[in-house]
Amino acid sequence: MTDAKQYIYGVERPLAAIENLSATTLRNIIGEMELDATLTSRDVINTKITSILDQATDRWGIKVNRVELKNILPPREIQDAMEKQMKAERERREKILQAEGDKKSQVLVAEGEKESQILRAQAKKEAQILEAEAEKQAMILRADAVREQKMLEAEGEAKAIEMVQKALADSIVKLNEANPNERVIQLKSLESFAKAADGKATKIIIPSEIQGLAGLATGLKSLVENDNSAN
Repeated sequence: MTDAKQYIYGVERPLAAIENLSATTLRNIIGEMELDATLTSRDVINTKITSILDQATDRWGIKVNRVELKNILPPREIQDAMEKQMKAERERREKILQAEGDKKSQVLVAEGEKESQILRAQAKKEAQILEAEAEKQAMILRADAVREQKMLEAEGEAKAIEMVQKALADSIVKLNEANPNERVIQLKSLESFAKAADGKATKIIIPSEIQGLAGLATGLKSLVENDNSAN
């Protein structure tokens, strides 16, 4: 109490007036709030009632320092409505959480499938690259083998020709060293033409000096054959 005069003459029964004003103020505050918020916002309600009562009781010579709301007991109908509202709110939040969970699950599944497809595509690409590189290496190796084979064959042919030419040259050297007569030279020439005749040539030109020797050889062959028949 701050002013005794105002306390005596300002209102007839100050405490009863404060109780009535508190009840009226409380109904107004609760009416502006959600039903479930009234049970969890007691400090807010105390602050609002204190402010309103302090302003109203100044002219009564009274200073309201603090209001403490002990409990709120709404009618049974309101309690049922509040319970239904809280139940509906819990169900709504549950559905929201479930929907968000399903959404995240689908997103994760989609991302997993996407990454799986990317990995499969990369693996297929790498496999094709490796297969192409292996085929390239195989072709290179085959080409190298064919080239080496041809080189070996060419070297073999070259060595064979060289050996034949060397043998021919050696035979000529030995023949020159032996100082052969004309008949031996003609006989060697006949042997060379005989070897040439075994080839695929369709025409062979025989020099005139060898033709006589060839006839002589044919005659000797006929005599040998007749002698064998007589025996």
